[in-house]
Amino acid sequence: MNILWFVTGVSLLAALVAWRQARQNARRLEQLSQMYWELKYQHGELRVQLQRAVPSAATAPEPTPAPREPGLPDGFVPLSSVKR
Repeated sequence: MNILWFVTGVSLLAALVAWRQARQNARRLEQLSQMYWELKYQHGELRVQLQRAVPSAATAPEPTPAPREPGLPDGFVPLSSVKR
C-alpha cells in the first residue's frame, strides 16, 4: 500500500514540475514573440528612413529574373494527357 502512495506522490511531483516548466516556456514564448514584432517594426522604420535618406535606393531597378528553361508548359495540363 505504501508503494502506491509513493508512486502517487512522485507522479504529483512530476506533474507539478512539468506544469511549472510549461508556464515558464509560455512566458518565454510570449517575450520572444513580442521581441520579434518589435524588431520587425523597427526594421520597417529603418527601411523607410533609409529610403528617405537615399532616394536612389528606393528607385533602383529590380534585378531581372533568370530566363526559364524551355520544356514544360506553365498552363493547364489535362489529366487525360498524363494517363497516356
